[in-house]
Amino acid sequence: MKIFGILVIALLWICPAGAAAPAPGSVRLPDPASFFHSIERGDLAQARVWLDAGLNPDFEGHLVGSGLMIAAWEGHVPMMELFVARGADVNKANVRGEQALLYAAWKGHLDAVRWLVEHGAELDREGKEWSALHYAAFAGHEAVVGYLLERGANINALSVNGSTPLMMAAREGKEQIAVRLLASGARTDIDNDAGENALKWAMRNNNLMIARTIAGAEKFARAAGQPPGSWGQSTRSELVPDSVDALLAQARKFEEAGRRDAALKVYQVALSKLRKIELATKSAPPPRAVTGLTITARRGDPETQSAGLRYATPAIESVTTPPPPPVSANTSAPVPAPVPAKAPVSAPIPMASQAPVSVEDWLRRGRELEAAGQRAEALQAYRQASAALRAAP
Repeated sequence: MKIFGILVIALLWICPAGAAAPAPGSVRLPDPASFFHSIERGDLAQARVWLDAGLNPDFEGHLVGSGLMIAAWEGHVPMMELFVARGADVNKANVRGEQALLYAAWKGHLDAVRWLVEHGAELDREGKEWSALHYAAFAGHEAVVGYLLERGANINALSVNGSTPLMMAAREGKEQIAVRLLASGARTDIDNDAGENALKWAMRNNNLMIARTIAGAEKFARAAGQPPGSWGQSTRSELVPDSVDALLAQARKFEEAGRRDAALKVYQVALSKLRKIELATKSAPPPRAVTGLTITARRGDPETQSAGLRYATPAIESVTTPPPPPVSANTSAPVPAPVPAKAPVSAPIPMASQAPVSVEDWLRRGRELEAAGQRAEALQAYRQASAALRAAP
């Protein structure tokens, strides 16, 4: 998307809505919440029971989408095989326009990516759409990027707002991926719908080695001489640590087992860790502004020139907290996650639009805000959940 990212992926469904519908015989088909949880934890036996009872192989659970998509997100190839064998559409898109291949690429599951491509997943899509290459480049999965390029993925594919995979790598500081894309023929002259390009995104986020590789020495020299503020506000995403993600997964297991109090306690620990991350982010020294460029070159031999940057002292004012990656057709970068981390992020969701009063409501609100790319507001909601938990009798 580590938000974004995500993206933080707080998947709380303590009170799933919708009763399970009875199926022929004694088997009851799942509601979206129970379906998601079972497929996420890799319960092949339960999935077979539901499919044998007539469940649509493209049935969608909460948050991610179909069973194939959830399995791709988890990198669970046997589960993917089961759903495709029962007729699941390998190229089906969910309500956010994301497909199984995009989810596998986002999470860096090379085996799952390879399996999907070998079973008919399309590398490229019609028109302006996020591609698996966008997602892999954004998330920094070099092996997946390499495989997709080897299979012929469009290196200059345009996202919903006209951004390229190279722009994703430049935005997120994925230097090796940017180098790989450039060596494979990625264009540097493409502007997206906002009139921005890979060089601008690299400079904006202080990814100067990428910027120099994109622009070349001479053009980079001119770029570095511009006022730092001219590139706009930094938007690089920050991923949620594995330790927090593991706590969230543990809390979900407690929920499924009916251990509500234990689940809420684990969520509280996860929220505490997120708070520490937020404080560390705010206290970290901001990137230094480039104030000038020193170039050394020999007359008549421009190829041997070298360049060095001069930085402002002291460091400039820190930029605001970066948003998570996109998840929608209205964003500038992808952000798939089980909350997609990538749902439409076209406008902020005001905290006042709902008035949560319970722990469950605050946690659900936090998840919605995360999915919309509003990290600061999401953390506020999580803190309210923590406070409500402490105040509970």
